[in-house]
Amino acid sequence: MNIEKTIQDNHEARLVVEFEQEKFEAYKRRAARKISERGKIPGFRPGKAPYEMIVRTYGEQAIVEQAVDFLIDEQYSNILKEADINPGAAGSLESIDNLQPPKFTFKVPLAPEVDLGDYHSIRLPYEWTAPGEKEVDAALEELRQMYASTETVDRAVELGDYVMVDVKSETTELNRTGFATFVRKEERDTEWPYNGFAKELAGLKPGDSKTITHEFPADWEVEELKGKTAEIEVTVKTVRGVTLPDLDDAFAKMAGAGETFEALKEAVTRDVEARSKADYDDKYFVDLIEKVKEGAILKYHQHAVEHESEHVLEDLSNRLAQQNMDLETYFKVRNTTREKFIEEEAMPVAKKRLERSLIMDEIVSKEKINVQNEELDAEFNNTLNNLAMQGLDFGKIRGGRQGQQQLAQAVAMESASRVMTRRALNTLKSIAVGEYKKPEEKVEEQEKVEDAAETSPESGVETEPAESEEKAE
Repeated sequence: MNIEKTIQDNHEARLVVEFEQEKFEAYKRRAARKISERGKIPGFRPGKAPYEMIVRTYGEQAIVEQAVDFLIDEQYSNILKEADINPGAAGSLESIDNLQPPKFTFKVPLAPEVDLGDYHSIRLPYEWTAPGEKEVDAALEELRQMYASTETVDRAVELGDYVMVDVKSETTELNRTGFATFVRKEERDTEWPYNGFAKELAGLKPGDSKTITHEFPADWEVEELKGKTAEIEVTVKTVRGVTLPDLDDAFAKMAGAGETFEALKEAVTRDVEARSKADYDDKYFVDLIEKVKEGAILKYHQHAVEHESEHVLEDLSNRLAQQNMDLETYFKVRNTTREKFIEEEAMPVAKKRLERSLIMDEIVSKEKINVQNEELDAEFNNTLNNLAMQGLDFGKIRGGRQGQQQLAQAVAMESASRVMTRRALNTLKSIAVGEYKKPEEKVEEQEKVEDAAETSPESGVETEPAESEEKAE
C-alpha cells in the first residue's frame, strides 16, 4: 500500500492510496462469492459458481463495486494508521482514480488542534465587590412584591402596579402570553426583556395596545437579540393595584427566613451577594477565555462547526417546546428559512461554542486537571436534588429501572463536565490574577496536608496543642 498525504488549508487530509493489484483481485473474488450467495445461477448452488460465470451473470461492475466496499471497510483503519492521521470525523471516498492498479482518493476531516500560546502571561484583574445597601434594599422590595396583596382596578397603569400583558414580536424570544410585570419606580437589571420596559406601559388601560421599538446592545446576553432592533407589540390585559407588607418581624416569618427582620435581611444580603458574584463571574470568564483565544491557534474542520450547530438547533428546539412552538413555526415567525437561520445565526454561535470548548479541553489537558470523587459526588447529588425540586419523580421515569440508570449516567456525565469546567476556569483565574501554582506544587501541598492529617490527634499520635487550645486552657 502506497499513500500520498496532503494536509489542506481547511484542516482536512487528502489521501491518495494505491493498493497492490493482487490484493484487489482477492477482494474481487470474495465479492463474487458474496454476490452469488445472494442470487441464483442456473446449475450451481449459492456461492459455488465459478468466478467467470458470476462475472458473465452479474457483470464486472457489480463485482468491482462490492470489492471496493470490502477493501475500504477492512483497510480504512490501516490507511489512517499508516498515514498517521487523527480523524475528527468519518472520512469519505472522493474518487476511484484507477483500478489497475487500484488507486483511491479519500478526504478525512482532521481532529481539532489547539495551541494555547503563552496563556500563562495573561492578566485580568478580578475586581468583584459585594453589593451595597441599595442592592439589598431593592431585593427586599422585590421580596415584598412577592408577598403583596393585589386587587384588579379599572384605571390606567400607574407606577407600583402589577400588569398582565401579551407580548408579540417577530423575535420569538420576546413572545409572551399572560406575562405579569411590575411597574417599578426604579429600573432593575433583572427586568425582562430590558430595563425600563414596564414603565413604557404607564398610562395604558386594560385592552390598550402599544408598539415599542427597542435596540438591544451588541453585548446583550440573549444571543438572538444582540445588536438587533425589535418591534414589540404589548397589549394590556389586566391592571392590579398593590398593597405591600411592612418590613418587620411578621414579614420575616411570612417569608420563612427567620424570626426577625434582621435575620431576613442577612439572608437576603447573602443571596444578593451570591447572585452578584455569579453574574460578575459569568462576564469575567467570558472575557478571560476571549483573551486566551486572542493568543491561541485553533485548527478545526468545518464539520466540527456543523456538528456543534446541530446542538445549537437542539437547544433552541427545547426552549421553543417550553413555549409550545416548534422550529418550523419559529422560522416562519422570523420570516426566514432553516438554511438561512443555520448559516446566519446557528453557525456563528456554534463556532463560538466550539472554540471555547476546545480551549477549555486544552486547559484541562495542559494543567492535568482531574475530578475528585468528593466534588463529583457533591455535584451529582446537587443536580439530583435540583431535578427533584423541579418536580421530577424518579419513580415515574419512562423505561423503569433502565430509564433511571440512563438518567443517572447522563447526570453523572454532566456533573463531571461542570466540575471539570469549574476547576479549569478557576485555574485560568489563578493565572490571570497572578496566583497560579504549578500542578506539582499543588501535589506537594496536598501531600503536606495528608502528612499533617496522619499526625493529627485522630491518628493516635500525640501532637502539640493548637494555639487556640492553649489559650482556652
